Order: sequence, then C-alpha cells, then structure tokens
Amino acid sequence: MIAARVRPAERADLPRVAELTAQHAEYERADPPVPDLAQRLAGYLFDAATPRLCCLVAELPDGEIVGYATCAPELSTWEGREYLHMDCLFLTPGHRGLGIGALLMDAVAAEARSRGLAEVQWQTPVWNEGAIRFYARRGALGADKRRFSLRVNP
Repeated sequence: MIAARVRPAERADLPRVAELTAQHAEYERADPPVPDLAQRLAGYLFDAATPRLCCLVAELPDGEIVGYATCAPELSTWEGREYLHMDCLFLTPGHRGLGIGALLMDAVAAEARSRGLAEVQWQTPVWNEGAIRFYARRGALGADKRRFSLRVNP
C-alpha cells in the first residue's frame, strides 16, 4: 500500500484530470477526449447551481495526482430508484496494485451513501481482465451487456 489520499477535485486539478482522461481513453482504445475537456468538466463540477458530476482524485503526498474517478446519479427504470453511476476510474500504470484503486472505490461508495443511494454501477471493457479481477475482489457482481451510443445533432 502506498500513501495516498482521495479528495474531491478542485478547479485547479482539471488540467491534470483531462490528461489522465486522455491516458484512460488511450488505454481503453477509445477516441481521445475533446480538447476543451477541462473547461467542460468545470461546468458540471463547479459552474452549475447544482453540480451534476462528482470528480475524485487520488493524490500522493508530494501533490501528484495519479488517478481519478467520476460519478453522477442516474435512474434505474426497472428498479424505480436512483443509483450512482461511476463513469470513470483510472490510475496511472505505475500506481496500480498499490491500494489506491480501493481508496477511490471506497470514496465513490461513500459518495453514494452521502446521497442516500444504495448502489454504484459501472462498466469496463470485457478485455480488461485486471479491472474485472479488481472489481470482483471488492465484491462487485458483473453483468454482460454491450454499450451503444448514438450521436444526435442538437
């Protein structure tokens, strides 16, 4: 276990969160994030009357941010209740397996509890066996589904 702390992101952290998001996208073989991601995230985290997004960062004692998790409430039609959707959890490669991911997961679970939500849901690529093992060790249950997205013009 390495000494690290998890805390809510601050506005000044967003450029680093955007860098980590680009690394995350590359790792997951996805398109890179938009160039103005830090500014867009600020709108959801800090500029709205009611923030829509929660961003947590994993910080080493020297101030280096080595990971992040983002989450937001969603509604389950089948269960007729809200849950916390964890959209991202990412650690830089050199900081995996050191207990920092568990700290991030604990912080996300605490965020759900603070909002009165009884469940956290998320997804990971089927080929990401390391993440699947990590989540299973935490007691998470997997369900096979395929994610789709449809771009629409506003």
